[in-house]
Amino acid sequence: MTAVFSHGRLRLYLLKLLDDGPKHGYELIRLLEDRFLGLYAPSAGTIYPRLQRLEVEGLVSHTAAGGRKTYDITDAGRAELRQRAGELTALETDIAASVADLSSLAGEIRSEVRGSARDLKRELSEATRRARWEAPAPPPRPASTGGPQTELLGELDQRLAAFTAEVGRLMRARQFSDTQLRTAIRLLDGALDGLRRLLR
Repeated sequence: MTAVFSHGRLRLYLLKLLDDGPKHGYELIRLLEDRFLGLYAPSAGTIYPRLQRLEVEGLVSHTAAGGRKTYDITDAGRAELRQRAGELTALETDIAASVADLSSLAGEIRSEVRGSARDLKRELSEATRRARWEAPAPPPRPASTGGPQTELLGELDQRLAAFTAEVGRLMRARQFSDTQLRTAIRLLDGALDGLRRLLR
């Protein structure tokens, strides 16, 4: 759990959210995730035990409908919120600071990922260029009378050239995610392995 909610502060914030109206547990999780701009979301295992504890203490109550519990703050819960108004203000300030820190960190991570994707794309482009220009010359083909095999070899050469050109065009077309680039590398490696096995 994020440090901003240490020392029972999540309990206080749940009361604050329920003071705005009745909610079920997953609504509370979503509201917390929204408050942290999607950078933090408590698990159900974090939220529900606290709601049960608040209920035992008489600060919230619940109603059940359709297999789902909806929690509501009680008068005792509102009284606790009033008594701890100063703590709640400090908590809101800490949450805002935590969100700013998390946003900054997320920005740095995104920047590093973009850099990694650019590096991987550059390496893949370079590998494609090397494979294209540094590949050993194929052994001379046996003399042929121009039968079906010659036609097929010519078609294979055309397909390889078209494939290389298309890969180059796709690489220049747009930015790729790390996952897409890794998948592309695996596909190329798999195709090459398959051809090696076929042509042994």
